[in-house]
Formats: sequence, structure tokens, C-alpha cells
Amino acid sequence: MKKWIVVILAALTPATYAQQPSVPEIAFDSVPNFFKLPADMNFGEASGVAVNSKGDVAVYTRSNSAGGPAYGATASQILLFDKTGKFLREIGKGVYAWSYAHAIRFDKDDNLWAIDKGSDMIVRINPEGHVTMVFGRKKEASDNAEPWERVTPPRPPIPGQFRQPTDVAWDTDGNIYISDGYINSRVAKFTKDGDWVASIGEPGRGPKLGELNTPHTIANDAKGNIYVGDRGNRRIQVIDPKTNQFVREIKIDAPSPPDAQPWMGARPDVARLLAADAPPGAATMAPGSPWAICISGGPTQYIYAADAFPGRVYKLTLDGKVVGMLGKSGHQMKQFGWIHEIACPSENEIYVAELLNWRAQKLLLHPQARTSSQ
Repeated sequence: MKKWIVVILAALTPATYAQQPSVPEIAFDSVPNFFKLPADMNFGEASGVAVNSKGDVAVYTRSNSAGGPAYGATASQILLFDKTGKFLREIGKGVYAWSYAHAIRFDKDDNLWAIDKGSDMIVRINPEGHVTMVFGRKKEASDNAEPWERVTPPRPPIPGQFRQPTDVAWDTDGNIYISDGYINSRVAKFTKDGDWVASIGEPGRGPKLGELNTPHTIANDAKGNIYVGDRGNRRIQVIDPKTNQFVREIKIDAPSPPDAQPWMGARPDVARLLAADAPPGAATMAPGSPWAICISGGPTQYIYAADAFPGRVYKLTLDGKVVGMLGKSGHQMKQFGWIHEIACPSENEIYVAELLNWRAQKLLLHPQARTSSQ
């Protein structure tokens, strides 16, 4: 165990970071013009994407922004497409929780779960399009509704209440795990019937397991283990659903190309972002910070994770080994602008939702054609 701690700490130093062995680049294609929107409709910031058992694809987009004030204009809309990319319909039009879209997931029964950061609400919608379960409650328009203030030290979380939640996952018993993300920095666990179980984790900058800085994304494997993208601490932490404890962490330490550029602005100073005296959460913009994760279907499951810079998607085994990566920041197809959610129905078919490029892409991976990066 001590040996692995030394290795992890060493990987965070700039010199060691530059000396990491090369990781294979996975060849891939982006399906051109896959999502066929009506002529009078556009995506806004695409914050979420999910695929159901029929292959239908839902995109959660920060659009429909003329609907009225939250603190800014309302920005949540779910658009559904069939497996060929044909537009089917809007889901949940006019739902009270819609304020500021963050993530969506389909569960095993094809219920669609929407996590709204602006209203602090999580809504389950059945395949027919009707709301069947609600978590959280947004501030009332009749009261002094205003954004949550981030204070130091953070306020303690309140059972049943959320402060800017981010994502949802499930274990094999159907228990529900909600990453309660920007303010509370914890995971809230409920039974499948919606009863409160536990608050897991607390705000912190690590390296202790269970310390979280913006748990931004969450996913589960076939055995019900829960993977939490601890974005501000640049790691994925794993919860054992039987004990409700964080049991291990995964760090992504693939080298960043020397000529890599962000989607906008100047190239970040990675060494400064990872320095011991960097501000809490600075690692959010460092290579390998998990903005989005998903776990593939199929007999052999893989983790797919995306960072903001250098804007790549990483393929990992469930024990954390990076086996490949693809893409980079940019405005063109096969490039990415802040991937905010990934859906991976199979190992070699994934979907990415991008905030900055206002789009979602369907990607087809060709790992047998991969080449080593330099």
C-alpha cells in the first residue's frame, strides 16, 4: 500500500508527469450530422446525453432560454432522438424543475432521470414521458430566491436537500446515489423507493478517501460499485455499496502533448494547477480531471472519462489502468469543447455532450487500429 501511495504522489509532480509512458491513441470516427434537429431548433450548451435500451438517445441542452428567470434565464430542455438520429420529441416540456440542465441518465427500466443544477431537483420520467419520482425542492419564487453562496467552511448538508446536484447512479439493489456536487460535495444515498439512507463523503482536497471537491459525475458498474468523478481533486473515487464507504481511488496520468491547446484562452500552467499550494479545486482544469465518466455495457466493462484540457476521452479498465485515449480540444468534428457527459452503451460506441461547442457527437471507436502517441 505504501508503495502505491508513493507512486501516486510522485505522479503529481511536473517532472514525473512529463515522464509517464505513452498511452495508445484509439482511432475513431465521429458520425457526421447524426442528430437531425428540426429546421427551427438548435442545441444550446449540451450538458447531458443518455442512451436507453432501444438505442434512443436523449440530449439535455441548455436551451429554451426564453422561459423566464431562475437567477438567469431558464435553461433546460430534453430532446429525444431514435437510434438513427431522427428527432422524435421533447421530453418533459414545461416541467417545474427545469432551470439549469446538468446531466441525464437512463436506468435499467428506461426511466429517464434529469439532474437540474439550477433548481436543486432530480426528476424521474417514465418511458411514456410522465414524472414518477422527484428529489429535492427548488427555492420558491415567492421567497428571496437567489443562488447558493459558497462559504468557508462549507455549510453541512441537509438530508433530503440538495445544493447544485450533478448526477445519479444505482447499485444492484436499485439504491439511488445522487452526487450533490458544487456546494455540499457529498453523495446522497436513497433506497429504490426514495427513502433516505446516508450522506457519503465530505468537502476536502484529499488525499484522504471520502474528501470531495465538486463530485461532478457518477456512474455504476454491473456489480453495483459506484464511481464518483471527484473533479476538483482530479480523481475518481469508488464507493462500496455494502458499506457506504469510499474504498479506492483512480487517477488518470496520461501525458499531455506539448503543443496541446485549450478550447479557448492560453494554455494552462499544469504544474501550477497541480502544485501543493494551488487553490482548492484548481485541478479541475488539469489533464485527467474527470468532468464526465460512464461505464460501458457488455461482458467486459470499461470506464470512459473526459477532461477539459487537453480535451480527451480516456478508456480505463475498472481497476484504473488507462488503456487508450482519443481526441483533443477544438471546434471541429472529432474535437471537443468541455465534454460534460458521456454515454457508452458499448465499448466502441459512445456519445459525448459538449458545453462549449453546443452539440453532441456519436463516436465509433476502432481500437484495433490504434497507434501510440508521442
